[in-house]
This record gives sequence, structure tokens and C-alpha cells, in this order.
Amino acid sequence: MAAYLSALGLNCALGQGKQAVATALFAGDTRGMQEQNGWVAEQALTVGAVPGLLPDLPALPDLPPSRNNQLLLAAALEIEADIHAAITQFGAARIAVVLGTSTSGIAEASQSIAAYLKQGELPPHYDYAQQELAAPASFLSTWLGLNGPCYSISTACTSGARALLSAQRLLNLGVCDAVLCGGVDSLCRLTLNGFSALEAISAERCNPFSVNRHGINIGEGAALFLMTREPISSNSAATPIALLGAGASSDAHHISAPQPAGIGAQTAMRKALAAAGISAHEVDYLNLHGTATEHNDAMESHAVQAIFPTGVPCSSSKPLTGHTLGAAGALEAAFCWLSLSDHNPHNLLPAHIWDAQADPALPPLNLVQPGTRLSSTRPRRLMSNSFAFGGNNISLLLGEELGEEQGNAPGDTP
Repeated sequence: MAAYLSALGLNCALGQGKQAVATALFAGDTRGMQEQNGWVAEQALTVGAVPGLLPDLPALPDLPPSRNNQLLLAAALEIEADIHAAITQFGAARIAVVLGTSTSGIAEASQSIAAYLKQGELPPHYDYAQQELAAPASFLSTWLGLNGPCYSISTACTSGARALLSAQRLLNLGVCDAVLCGGVDSLCRLTLNGFSALEAISAERCNPFSVNRHGINIGEGAALFLMTREPISSNSAATPIALLGAGASSDAHHISAPQPAGIGAQTAMRKALAAAGISAHEVDYLNLHGTATEHNDAMESHAVQAIFPTGVPCSSSKPLTGHTLGAAGALEAAFCWLSLSDHNPHNLLPAHIWDAQADPALPPLNLVQPGTRLSSTRPRRLMSNSFAFGGNNISLLLGEELGEEQGNAPGDTP
């Protein structure tokens, strides 16, 4: 059963807020990817940091501050009116919070641990709760005074996408009437040094699916959806955008390397298509996981060819944002949402930013060129892939839900 993505707040290296992000996204603006020192010893790295000031956190008992929660708060404030309308309509006990994260407050906690190693005692402001994976969901639920189910999901790079899948299941089961769902992750030295140890980090802007690719960039950001069983009244004038289906699999091939043929990735995509009740040829665009690592891009190329043998317009948005890890699945679903929204008046698709030097060892993909437009024939369906350590795979299908009075406008053409 489809679930409506009735409101969206987000931030990433492209900017803060839907309009700023959409403008930069459809322009292929990579200026948010900046070279910075200090993350990994004796090495400058390109990272995707959220620009500008973030809102101050409210003082809440037992919820110590973190940049992660600031990113989440900024996204929530963008849709605060929609959230309060949902609280009024459904009640605080009927609204759930499900968020994906992999960092939580580890950045601040690691600074406190570093101080302990130097000084022999923890700083007075240190609180273990700061780094707990449940911290973002707990913060949001407490700040809003919600009493519904509240939990975080941490399945590495599929966390944010899996949060949307879990939210849809809560609605389908009748556990709640609305869910605040998505993902949030902040830049921190622990993750950057971890990927550096795996020799998976690129010092330059990442280059997905190129023969010259040599690793990922790390980014930060937050994407927060208000998911409802029916479109909320405040968005009734717009064409409703829904999570039509989702597919999950776990091939457990290796702790960090993907299954080479993308068997699990194929399963996730097939499940998403089946859940949405559509065929692969009805998908108008695919947001690739596209990390620019050697093995992940190779795997995804084979998986996409297997599911879309005649091709599908596709691109990776990671050269624009970096890999936001626990937030990536939700953030890239948000890019699909923006593609279908009024924030994309020219019907542009997110372009694939790279050096255009295809890897001859990989099956060719229909990578989106700058200026390529999304079909104007409705309803339109967009897929987003997320793949994680341990063979954890998620595919989401977003699309327009048209009423009987809606359809193609006169003169609309593909």
C-alpha cells in the first residue's frame, strides 16, 4: 500500500531547505564539495559539509547537544507547520519517529574521549547518551512532545532508506497515522578515518562509474519526511508524491565488499517493483548508489543491466553531496521527491557529474546528461538504490499518485 510523502525538510552540501537544494541539484552545482584539512592526519580530503549556520538546540533534559541533532532540527523546522498540523489532526500518540543514522553524536563524544586520554578525566559536559544511536529519534520525539513509536535504524548506508520502509510498514499495520522518517548523519573523524583505513576515500571529488574512479567522498545532511496514509490537507493542491513500494534484501556476501553480480541488489529492485505493482520499463529515473569505489560501481552496473536491460536514465548524486552514510538513502529519496515537485519547474533530472570516461569493463549505463528532462507523461515513477556493508540492500520507488480528475495535460509528451 502506498504511503504519502506529504512534507519534506532537508539539508546537505547543496544547501539548506528544499528550494536551495533543488536549485543546486538541478544545476549540477558541485561547489558544496570542499577540500578540508583536519579530518584525517596529514591529508586534505574533499567533503560535503552543510553550509551556513544551524539552529540552536533547545535545552532538553537527558538529551545532550550534537551537530547531528542540529542538522535534524534544521530539517524539522522547515516542515514545522506540517508537523503541528499532523499532531492536531492525529494526536501525539499516533505519530511515530523512525530515523536512520550511523554517526549520531559520535563527533562530540569522540572529542570528549580525546580529552580524557590527554587529561585523565572526561569533560563535565560529556554524556554517553550523546552517542547512542537512538539519540536523533529521541531528540525529535521529545522536542515535539510525541508519544508514538520512536526508534533509530543503523544499517550503515541503507539506514535512511530502511527508515522509510519501516515507516510505511507502521502505517500499513495501523500502528500510527503519521511518521516522521528519514535519515541524518554529521561529518566526524571516526567515519572518515575508518573509510581511509579501508583505502576507500578519494582526496578529489568522487567520479562514479568512471574508469578513473578511486573512492568516495563523505558528506553530511538530513532529510526528514512526514509520511501519512492519506495526503495531508496543506498539500492538497499539489500532485501527491508517494512511496509506492520498497524492496529489501541481505545477501551477506562479505562484511564490506558487495556481491560482484549484484544478486542482492537485483532482489531489492525486483521487490520494490513488485510492491509498487509496476514493471521496470515504467521507471522514469534511477538514482544510483554510485559511490565511485571500484567494486560497488561494478556491482551496481551489472545489477542495473539485469533489471533494466533496455536502459533507464540514471545518475549518482554523490559528487554533489558526498556519501552521507546513514542519511544517504533518505536524502536521495528526497532528490527523487524534488524531481517530481514544484521545486523543479523545468522537469530536469539530476545530472551525472563525472569526467565522462566510461569504464569499458562495466556494462554501459544511460547516465543523465546536464539539461535532460524528466518525462512530462504522468504518473512518473522514480527509483532510488542504497547498498550497505554486509550485503544490505534497499530500493525505494517514489511516484505521483493521480486522482481520477488528473492525468496528462493537453499537449503533454514524453
